[in-house]
Amino acid sequence: METAEPQARRWTREEFYRMGEAGLFNGQRAELIDGEVMVLSPQNWPHAATVDQVAEALRLALPAGFWVRAQLPLALGTSSDPEPDVSVVSGHRADYRDHPTTAVLIVEVSDTSLDYDRTRKASLYARAGIRDYWIFNLVDRQVEVYRGPAPDATQPYGHGYTSTTTLVPPAAVSPLAAPAVSLPVADLLP
Repeated sequence: METAEPQARRWTREEFYRMGEAGLFNGQRAELIDGEVMVLSPQNWPHAATVDQVAEALRLALPAGFWVRAQLPLALGTSSDPEPDVSVVSGHRADYRDHPTTAVLIVEVSDTSLDYDRTRKASLYARAGIRDYWIFNLVDRQVEVYRGPAPDATQPYGHGYTSTTTLVPPAAVSPLAAPAVSLPVADLLP
């Protein structure tokens, strides 16, 4: 008799949406990351306020031609449907008939999920070719800027970032897609 180790069941975006429609998550926030359903923890006030502040600041500062989205899905392949805290995509909402498949900037706000955002989320976004990824680190009151996605076998999804910069007040941060925009870090952290 042949024996085999149990295998994890990977889900597709299509199956993930069917599970949601069937009420499987029953009001829970969930996202699909590389075929795994991740249930997200509730947002405390500093997290929610920072998401709102960053999204609003980007909407006001970016020139026309960018859509700033708060906690909306990105279709990163057939097995990943993350919901970054903030994503900036080229174009306007009317340009899309489905979730965008890339972004010019992704922002995650981190307190309890800091390690996860630095490892799995960073690797996922790097694999998707996201050139500009920021983590608003509420624990240390700083912004971590990740750039230069590249293959990296040591990372969870085989990709990582070649450049990391840590910014603290009074520094400012500028998106790669709009380098003339300068956002003071102190204005964005609670």
